[in-house]
Amino acid sequence: MQSRNGRYITGFVLLAAALVILLLLNLMTGSVMIPAGEIVQILRTGDNASKAGVIVSQIRMPRMLAAMLLGGALAVSGFLLQTYFQNPIAGPFVLGISSGAKLVVACVMIGCLTGGIQVSSGMMVIAAFAGSLASMGVVLLAGIRVKSMSVLVICGVMIGYICSAITEFLVTFAEDSNIVNLHNWSMGSFSGIEWHEVAIISVLVVVTMIGVMMLAKPMSAFQMGEMYAANSGVNIRRFRIFLILFSSMLSACVTAFAGPVSFVGIAVPQLVKRLFSTSRPLIVIPGCFLGGCVFCLLCDLIARTMFAPTELSISSVTAVFGAPVVIWMLLKRRARG
Repeated sequence: MQSRNGRYITGFVLLAAALVILLLLNLMTGSVMIPAGEIVQILRTGDNASKAGVIVSQIRMPRMLAAMLLGGALAVSGFLLQTYFQNPIAGPFVLGISSGAKLVVACVMIGCLTGGIQVSSGMMVIAAFAGSLASMGVVLLAGIRVKSMSVLVICGVMIGYICSAITEFLVTFAEDSNIVNLHNWSMGSFSGIEWHEVAIISVLVVVTMIGVMMLAKPMSAFQMGEMYAANSGVNIRRFRIFLILFSSMLSACVTAFAGPVSFVGIAVPQLVKRLFSTSRPLIVIPGCFLGGCVFCLLCDLIARTMFAPTELSISSVTAVFGAPVVIWMLLKRRARG
């Protein structure tokens, strides 16, 4: 027991250390390099008047906090879906949930911009949540006829392709210059997020994460099998509904503010389970959140600095790091099988 607890503590310490290092690097690096000492001074004095102060407090900090919160949300959403479908490659992006959210958000934004209506953050979150639930609903309806989880995941992938194709069609043939700029959002980016949006993201993610942590105990029982969970007093129907709602809310929040971000929801939970050598939700859920923070901060740092001043889409970078993890995981499962 002591060695297991020691491994848990070591894992959290490693993730926390990586997070602190990446926070500092994200504040320091960019098209304008700012020394660590100057950043400390800016944070200590609250300077937002100088050029460096504006860059740190108004551009880099909101983006950095958004990347942390949304990355953590996406990783936890992936873990919830993997628990629900009992499939390690289930995730918001793979199952088409992110694509469904993207489609509905794009439709709302195009409709509002065409009619001269200002799009609010609340409208985007509601639209993304509706799209997420709609996509999940289609996958679950397919699950009534298809009993194989692998086939069900493939159905989700196809739904994602259909939603993405419709979204690209709408964006491509839009004429208004503001609507055409949706293409950048549809590729995924943490750029341009402001403090009021960070506040909304924080409330949504924190409240949802509290609900997720309350599911940790029944989730542990569910991992042992549906029959075991039912015999342990878990209301399976209610448990599944909350699992879907929380996963959809977390992935919808990401899509609404940053667009679709790929592979985080699949790769991070697998890496976290490997780090802690456990699947216990009480350990894996906070581990996934921290791991998602680290993963997205690293990818966002690469996305905005590798070819600066040109910025890569966040999904391009997360795919480069996340896809090999998925391939390795599938090969390992096949070898074990």
